[in-house]
Amino acid sequence: VQLQASGGGLVQAGGSLRLSCTASVRTFSNYVMGWFRQAPGKEREFVAAISASGDSTYYADSLKGRFTISRDDAKNTVYLQMNSLKPEDTAVYYCHSRVVTNGLYDYWGQGTQVTVSS
Repeated sequence: VQLQASGGGLVQAGGSLRLSCTASVRTFSNYVMGWFRQAPGKEREFVAAISASGDSTYYADSLKGRFTISRDDAKNTVYLQMNSLKPEDTAVYYCHSRVVTNGLYDYWGQGTQVTVSS
């Protein structure tokens, strides 16, 4: 499984970005998809996840209301819409996928840098 993330960049505080992550898998709809982030000097933290069916979404409490995760199974892609960005959102954002098929498997993308200037 390969996960290709894109959409990061430099944005001013209060701005928006949309991250995309495309998965090279046969049955994308079997995968729970999510985003994590890691700021300099900090541990990687959970940002958001969406169920395989797309019916359920989960967010870090501190990000609810500003970030929205969605998926397009026809494009094998998960999105993270980030609004009202703050300097503390600056981090490398990683796409994550999980599938349970004869075992539990986790996969990570290469990360995309998001920098929010004040």
